[in-house]
Amino acid sequence: MAAAGDDGITHRDVEVNGVRLHVAEAGPAGAPVALLLHGFPELWYTWRHQMPALAAAGYRAVAPDLRGYGGSDAPAAAAAGPEQYTALHVVGDLVALVDSLGHDRVLVVAHDWGAILAWHLCQFRPDKVVALVAMSVPFTPRDPVQTPVGALRSLYGDEYYVCRFQEPGAMEAEFARLGTELVLRKFLSMRTADPLFIPYSGWGSPDDEVPLPSWISDEDIKYYASEFDRTGFTGGINYYRAWDKTWELTAPWSGAEIKVPVKFIIGDLDLTYNIPSTQDFICKGDSSKFVPLLDDVVVMEDVGHFINEEKPNEINELIINFIKKFS
Repeated sequence: MAAAGDDGITHRDVEVNGVRLHVAEAGPAGAPVALLLHGFPELWYTWRHQMPALAAAGYRAVAPDLRGYGGSDAPAAAAAGPEQYTALHVVGDLVALVDSLGHDRVLVVAHDWGAILAWHLCQFRPDKVVALVAMSVPFTPRDPVQTPVGALRSLYGDEYYVCRFQEPGAMEAEFARLGTELVLRKFLSMRTADPLFIPYSGWGSPDDEVPLPSWISDEDIKYYASEFDRTGFTGGINYYRAWDKTWELTAPWSGAEIKVPVKFIIGDLDLTYNIPSTQDFICKGDSSKFVPLLDDVVVMEDVGHFINEEKPNEINELIINFIKKFS
C-alpha cells in the first residue's frame, strides 16, 4: 500500500474477478467499510471530499476506479466488445472486492452509474450490503418489454447522449476532436434540468470556453484529464453500450425489490430528476413499493447532477448521519 498523502488517502491495486482494480482508501483498517462507487465521466477522485470526512467519522472509505476507468483494467473491446461491462460483470468485481477487504458486508455510497450498479448489487447480493446511500439515479424497475436505451430513444430521439453513445467509436472520435479537458469541463460543470443532446453535427467547437463552477477547480479538471488522456473514454462509455445487454440478462430479477435500507439524494436541477414521470416516482411514494426499506428521499434545491462535488459538506453530513444508524 502506498503511503498516505496529506489527505490521508492511500492507493493500491487489487486483483478481483479476473481484473485489476485501482483502489483508493482512507480510514482505519478495521473500521466499518463504506464502499464508494463513482459514475461517468468520473473516477475514485469524485469522492475526494467524502473520503477524509468518512475516515474522520470512524469509517474505512474504499473508492475503486471501476473497470474501464483510471488505474483499473479495461477488458479488451476487441475480445468481447462492451458486453464485459454489464452489471453482472461489474457487480462481480464489487463482490470480490468486498470479500478481499475481509468484511462480509459493507455500507455503499454511490452516484450516477455507480448508483445503477449499487441497485443491482442490492438485488443480486443483498447479503453483502448493510445499507445504501444512492445519489442522482433512482431505482428503476425493469420494464419487461422495452430496453433502457429504447425507452430513452422513444423519449428524446437519436441525438440524446445515451443514444449517441451506442455507436462504437463515434463518441470517442467526437471527444478527441474537442479535446479531453474541454469534454470534462462540459460534463462536470453541467447543472441544467434540460436533457443532454449531442448533435450529429458536433458538440460545439474545440475553441469553446466553459467556465468552471466554484466546486470544480482547474487542478481537479487536470487530474481527471490526465487519467482520461491516458485511458480514453471507451471504458466508461461501454457501460452505456452494455446497458441493454444488462436488461436482457436481468430478466430473472424482474419485480425484485431492494431489500436493504436506503437513503436517496438528488438535486432538482439534475437531468435525471427531470426525466418525465421521475419526480412523481421519487416523491409520491411509488419508489417505496420497490424499495420498501427506503428511509428518506432528499431533493436538494438548486443543485445539479454532480451533487457530491457541488455540495460536499451537506452530502457528507447526510451520508454519515444515515450510515451511523447501522454501524
